[in-house]
Amino acid sequence: MELETIRAFFTGDRFAVENGMAIEQAVPGEAVCSMVLTPHHRNAKNAVMGGAIFTLGDFAFAVAANCATLGQKEVVVSLSNNITFCREAKGTRLIATAKELSATRRTRLYQVTVADDLGTLVAQMMVNGYASPVPPAGGKG
Repeated sequence: MELETIRAFFTGDRFAVENGMAIEQAVPGEAVCSMVLTPHHRNAKNAVMGGAIFTLGDFAFAVAANCATLGQKEVVVSLSNNITFCREAKGTRLIATAKELSATRRTRLYQVTVADDLGTLVAQMMVNGYASPVPPAGGKG
């Protein structure tokens, strides 16, 4: 699927858009997403809020897990996420790289690495996803 088609679909993810998340690369099972850091992403300590880091990682997972089947018969949603915060971000931008480790008919396992633009490892995530059938248009799910 074309990168512009993937980007257009994910403009519907308003929370990601309003927080400045961008899709840099996307192929089935892999994605790179980024977010320019602003004062809006900072906590009382002036560090990047853990929720902002988590959301970028979860967004990268969603793009990687769904870019091959947008608008088709299934959608992959997050079942569980485990994040380990490693270091404080020092740069001006965060980059999340998601990679599929395992896929079955219904479940997916992804590793997501979040780093800043200086190369600092900020967080590591493991995400379990579930491929849910999309009900037909107008149908009940």
